Amino acid sequence: MLKSVIGRIHERLVFNRRVSVLVQRIGALVPAGGRMLDVGTGDGQIARMIGAEQQGTSVRGIDIMLRGKTHIPVELFDGQVIPVGDKGVDVVTFVDVLHHTDDPGVLIAEAGRACKDCVIIKDHLSENRFDHFILRLMDWVGNAPHGVVLPYNYASRAEWDGWFAKAGLKIDTFQTDIPLYPFPLNLIFGRKLHFVARLTPVG
Repeated sequence: MLKSVIGRIHERLVFNRRVSVLVQRIGALVPAGGRMLDVGTGDGQIARMIGAEQQGTSVRGIDIMLRGKTHIPVELFDGQVIPVGDKGVDVVTFVDVLHHTDDPGVLIAEAGRACKDCVIIKDHLSENRFDHFILRLMDWVGNAPHGVVLPYNYASRAEWDGWFAKAGLKIDTFQTDIPLYPFPLNLIFGRKLHFVARLTPVG
């Protein structure tokens, strides 16, 4: 009962705004006319909307679970190996997915291998215990009603930079001014806890 009530409140106050902001921000970074692969896509609705921001972009997704109805073609994968060849797609996207994995570096490296043009990531920054606590709270409110596994695996900017470098990716864009929450919620749940990054292969 509590999870259901929280889910409805979250959708009304946060979810729709979040979708709109992320579609606009990430969509602006996706190359037009390219092939986009969304990792951990769920039902693919947000991925479809992101792809639609750039004319001629084709979108497909992969996930560790297949849903009964999806908005884009979705393929099952093992959560470790992205099932495309080297440079097999133009862009790989992760939208609030990597902190749900045990080792984000594994999939970041796979994305660097699989992409031709860029990797785009929306995720979180956790620099101290308070950040971690707030992110855990946000994660629980947003995902617990849907039965999503929550390992709470948040990382600092230094950790993200290390994963990017190890994967052979360089930062093209790194945005932390992501207006996902209205005032006054942004004072607690904003605070540069969220980032959108576009990464390109070195060389």
